[in-house]
Amino acid sequence: MTTLPHDSNLANSHANNHGVIVDNTIDRPGERAPLVLNMDKFSQVTATVCRVNEAERAPTAWYVAFTLALGLLSVLGVCIGYLIVTGVGVWGLNNPVMWAYDITNFVFWVGIGHAGTLISAILFLFRQKWRTGINRFAEAMTIFAVICAGTFPGIHVGRVWFAYWLFPIPNQMEMWPQFRSPLLWDVFAVSTYFTVSLLFWYTGMVPDLATLRDRAKGKLQQMGYGLFSLGWRGSNRHWHRYERAYLLLAALSTPLVLSVHSVVSFDFATSQLPGWHTTIFPPYFVAGAIFSGFAMVVTLAVPAREMFGLKDLITLRHLDNMNKVILVTGCMVGYAYSLEFFIAWYSGAMFEKFAFINRAFGQYWWAYLIMVSCNVITPQLFWSKRIRTSIPLMFALSIVVNVGMWFERFVIIVSSLANDFLPSSWDLFTPTWVDIGTMLGAFGLFFTLFLLFCRYLPMIAMAEVKAVMPQADPHGAGAGKHGHARAHDHH
Repeated sequence: MTTLPHDSNLANSHANNHGVIVDNTIDRPGERAPLVLNMDKFSQVTATVCRVNEAERAPTAWYVAFTLALGLLSVLGVCIGYLIVTGVGVWGLNNPVMWAYDITNFVFWVGIGHAGTLISAILFLFRQKWRTGINRFAEAMTIFAVICAGTFPGIHVGRVWFAYWLFPIPNQMEMWPQFRSPLLWDVFAVSTYFTVSLLFWYTGMVPDLATLRDRAKGKLQQMGYGLFSLGWRGSNRHWHRYERAYLLLAALSTPLVLSVHSVVSFDFATSQLPGWHTTIFPPYFVAGAIFSGFAMVVTLAVPAREMFGLKDLITLRHLDNMNKVILVTGCMVGYAYSLEFFIAWYSGAMFEKFAFINRAFGQYWWAYLIMVSCNVITPQLFWSKRIRTSIPLMFALSIVVNVGMWFERFVIIVSSLANDFLPSSWDLFTPTWVDIGTMLGAFGLFFTLFLLFCRYLPMIAMAEVKAVMPQADPHGAGAGKHGHARAHDHH
């Protein structure tokens, strides 16, 4: 039986009949709950994480999931190809609903990426050690979500071959983007977010890529991992440069968590449309983005830890903490919903009042009901620790939350556009099969990229996980057992 070096940690956890620790969510005063279970050697962490990438065959569940994801990705390719050949008339857009599923999906996917940056950057700066088990694939989720989001501004412009007009490129027509437009701010905000997140993700992965390089048996694997590990040898100088670069990128990423979705909210808040023209949008959008992002991390973590045998590294404590964040941000989102109605009433603006009454009781009442049920009522279940630590329940609730957050964007965009100032111009939006296919296809793109990442790259930050083990503390009970403990401690 393999246990943690501290006997007190056994009292801090629940063990099953075989003596293997499975629950580390119990807090005891004066003691830290273990973040790595049933491992007392660094080599065990390395073997557990590398086993996923080094296995000749992935688990059967991986092949099933990858086949489904590829099928949805092919649907995306068909829908985009049909859209380019035929035109945006294949969507259900009308006048006045010129934005619908396209921008709904764009805002949804940008929001999904926020949890990865918050976990990897902000929690790193606050020295929250529980982030180490989940930060790597949360960062990967950020990259893939932004890729999905970036698809929609490019294809919604109608003439896709003119998408380069979005960028300030000198041309013979003397056409230039309008820098006072929040749509252009979006281009720069999202592209900056993607670039910094990609650098942050890759920088943190360099030591682990070197570990895979050194363990690789095939020539192709050695060359591939060796190329991207940048000649990493684990020397003191390498660790020093790495820690400094990681800290600087964390500092750069932190304001992006707040700024990117604030800029996205300006697409709506700077307009004069009732239901959009409100100053609460930036913090409201940021809270909603973190809310949906953490829900997606839980949605991905639960099957991943089961499929790849990572329950000792992605523990119940990690999931419990994420569910607490979902609870807090869910309360913030619910507060924002109620405040919107208060502002509409307090403003005395006739159009603003109608927009919100119509949102709740008009032709899209069903979407508003789904939004409130999923985003305000459902997260309140996480007040119960039994639900926060129940794997099936948290998985189901995380999916419900993301359904609700998609409908939140749909309600904001479509219900406000469908019923604007003039009743004579009102119209009802009905999605076509291309709208629905493009939305499902974006999920196919996301899960295809994520499953490939899980199979071929280290999905847990081995070096960071080792740093939070008792053996990494030179003054702790594990001191002296491993001479290389400090070499792996890069905090």
